[in-house]
Amino acid sequence: MEQGVAKITKFHIITLLLSAITLTGCSVNPVTGEQQLSLISESQELSMGAEQYTPTQQTQGGMFYLDSELTLYVREVGQKLARVSDRPDLPYEFVVLNNSVPNAWALPGGKIAINRGLLVKLEDEAQLASVIGHEIVHAAARHSVQRMQNGMLISAGVAGLGIALTDNEWAGLIMGGAALGSQLALAQYGQGDELESDYYGILYMKEAGYDPVAAVELQELFVELSKGQESGFIDGLFATHPPSVKRVQENQALVNKIGAGGYRGKDVFDRKLATLRKLQPAYTAHDDALKLAANGDFTSALTKVNEAIRLAPNEAMFYSLRGRIYEEQNQEQKAEADFEKAVSLYPEMFEYRLYNGLTALKLNQLTKARENLSRANEIVPTSIAYLRLGDIAVKENRRDEAIALYTKVAESGGTAGEEAKRKLAQLTQ
Repeated sequence: MEQGVAKITKFHIITLLLSAITLTGCSVNPVTGEQQLSLISESQELSMGAEQYTPTQQTQGGMFYLDSELTLYVREVGQKLARVSDRPDLPYEFVVLNNSVPNAWALPGGKIAINRGLLVKLEDEAQLASVIGHEIVHAAARHSVQRMQNGMLISAGVAGLGIALTDNEWAGLIMGGAALGSQLALAQYGQGDELESDYYGILYMKEAGYDPVAAVELQELFVELSKGQESGFIDGLFATHPPSVKRVQENQALVNKIGAGGYRGKDVFDRKLATLRKLQPAYTAHDDALKLAANGDFTSALTKVNEAIRLAPNEAMFYSLRGRIYEEQNQEQKAEADFEKAVSLYPEMFEYRLYNGLTALKLNQLTKARENLSRANEIVPTSIAYLRLGDIAVKENRRDEAIALYTKVAESGGTAGEEAKRKLAQLTQ
């Protein structure tokens, strides 16, 4: 009997999938003009991108706010390319992220980000246009949506029409749409998508007046860096956008066909990057401190992060790291002061709110802990924040609220979920 139920369930799943394909059908790829399966509508695509853009930014370091002019510049370059794209009416947005890893990504609906760690590797505006044009094609050609649909198809026989998600560093911590956005941003594209984005990105560059040779130069550089296994690129651009000699050859062939020449914009680029380049030693010190702390050398890490703070005293990220180091040294009062500073400099950043709330809870400052953890969850919901809000509810004798919070965390799985289950059992005995 149980086998019969299993067969019926699987049959129903396949029927649902086939019905979805029949109802939604195929559509024409707006970039290539080719027919493709379309299970996710354009309105759903736009909605996903809009909902996940801010949370995904936050899971990747948040906005680089120390130089707003740089973000405006990147937006200007992005809009030049967006206007000549095959989907100029998408609600494109462009942001610079406070992340040292050299990478760039696109979410559905034209929500695009580039890390400061990649910007400092570029030489001129044409190379920047190459990176952005490439990401615009990923969005315009619905590559993320296609990957999501492939996930649906792969998982259909096991879990209905759910989206198959792989684990990453945030698994078990980030909940809801933010987890999906992070995985879409950090997932690796296939060679076909990469070649397609290279090809049409170069055409967009040419149409916008840029020298397409910059795209060839970038791929040549990335191939050389991949041979040398340069630190940072391995976990960034190479992981999500694998370089290859084939890409260099295909890009060069297209440039030969359409012709070289156009705007390079080195002088403008150098002026716009001046502040970031000046701040680079501070971020290098921060990254060194992070590595030292990861290896347990908190004394040396503290020296390095203090150097970073001296060089850039308005960078919230540095105070957050120093607060975490103080936590490891059981100096909660100093940690609290640093997390407060980080929140004051960048109050919208969920991570700083989260650390501030967790430290306040350790110091039994329940009101402050509840406020910060709740604010963190409004931006990026996490299982650890919900779990500790449950602990606060217990301390304040709000049993029903604690049960609801623990139940939510228990459903998320992971170590936080196991702790929530134990605490639920204690409350409901």
